[in-house]
Amino acid sequence: MWNYNDFFENTYDRLLRNLPHFFSCNLCSLCLANKFFMKQLLYPGLHCPFPSQINKHVDVLEESALEWVLHFNLLAKESTYKRFCKSKFFLLAASAYPDSNLEELKIASDWLSWVFIWDDQCDLSDLGKKPEVLKIFHKRFLEILNGAEVTSQDIPLTLALSNLKERTLARGSLIWFHHFICSFEKWLQGCIDEANIRAQGIIPDFDTYMLIRKSSVGVDAFLALTEFCHNLMIPDFLRKHETVIQIQFLTGHIIACCNDIFSASREISSGDVNNLVLVLHEQLKIPLNQAVNHVTEIHNTAVQTMMDLEKSIPKFGEEVDAEVTKFILGMHAWIRSNHDWYSQTGRYQSLEGLELTQNKRCS
Repeated sequence: MWNYNDFFENTYDRLLRNLPHFFSCNLCSLCLANKFFMKQLLYPGLHCPFPSQINKHVDVLEESALEWVLHFNLLAKESTYKRFCKSKFFLLAASAYPDSNLEELKIASDWLSWVFIWDDQCDLSDLGKKPEVLKIFHKRFLEILNGAEVTSQDIPLTLALSNLKERTLARGSLIWFHHFICSFEKWLQGCIDEANIRAQGIIPDFDTYMLIRKSSVGVDAFLALTEFCHNLMIPDFLRKHETVIQIQFLTGHIIACCNDIFSASREISSGDVNNLVLVLHEQLKIPLNQAVNHVTEIHNTAVQTMMDLEKSIPKFGEEVDAEVTKFILGMHAWIRSNHDWYSQTGRYQSLEGLELTQNKRCS
């Protein structure tokens, strides 16, 4: 029986056995090493065997995505406007949901915009070191998703979230939306856990980081949107099936490894410690370029493990099997879209600080 804990332990033990212990450096020396590091990190050997796809509505999506965030005043500063435009979240959505109808795709794209805008608040502003303050915001977000009405005291992100809830429920089932909220709540908790690490001023150990990263990567919520966009009907017993759980976990892990490689430079420069490259660099006492190679190895091992597991999925009957196939293809699409997006986005080249946009209603 496959076990993801064993997967991590075996991979990590292999790294520990075969690596010499070089030097350790703190965050200050990491910043000094960053310029050299980026010269080394031109393109890691990440294995991605899944085909690239793009939704036919991609051209419409760019304008729609920008209009939505502007309507809710989510880009109040010129710097945040430029960051959003350079990030090209619409391309990520169009590749992750290639078969979606336009209206569902717009909703999914706006969810991605919302998540990444809040993620930047957690990563690049003072909020990222204030877990107790984050809990207050997150409590309000969840109240909105569970039916609370907005008030004049709510910030623009809360108003935008209410709009997303209404639009999503107009096209998705209530049962599915409750599943989505559960996944969304796990992501919010991951943001709080990362803030706790930043507040302590430490680089987490491998086990602690991997436990937090399972939630903070947010992939379970993004895969729930795959169901929404592609009109999938995933029965409850299938969500609880061990092999499906393992494959979904590996999807998130693969995406997290890819993200940590390409975001390492930004996180070093901003002083963030929540990155597997930095965790291995510190814990194994190895140079940064070697840490990138090890994250690449972990990524590629997970891809192969995932593909092997897919062969072991049992038959459930023609209708369910068709849904399983579509869901697995949705995971492939997310892995590929995430991989390709890093060559298209400017998100990880920007280091401006952020301020939380205060409450201001939209017209």
